[in-house]
Amino acid sequence: MDSTNGEFLRGTLKTIVLRLLAQQGRMYGYEITQAVEERTGGELLLTFGALYPVLHKLEADGLLTTESQEVDGRLRKYYMLTPTGNQVAVRKADDFERFVQLIRLLINPAPSVPLGQ
Repeated sequence: MDSTNGEFLRGTLKTIVLRLLAQQGRMYGYEITQAVEERTGGELLLTFGALYPVLHKLEADGLLTTESQEVDGRLRKYYMLTPTGNQVAVRKADDFERFVQLIRLLINPAPSVPLGQ
């Protein structure tokens, strides 16, 4: 994919983060960036500059909670979904799937069949 990846990623970042946390239970920032890179075979790269504002917004909206844990002498901040965050993660994933279906219809319309056939 080309440089439009960033544009697509920005529009779906909340959904991606919520879905990853729904699947994994809890994750820290670097772990989220690595999961995106690994799952997409390196096609999508998530920067900390894009990730952390989204994490902070989701936390402020009551969708995430945090927990700090000391790892190798450093504090690591883990993010987890709240019950509301779990509900929103499901809804956003469903909404995104429907959006992708609609875009596919626009990009690759089915051939029209003449009436009466």
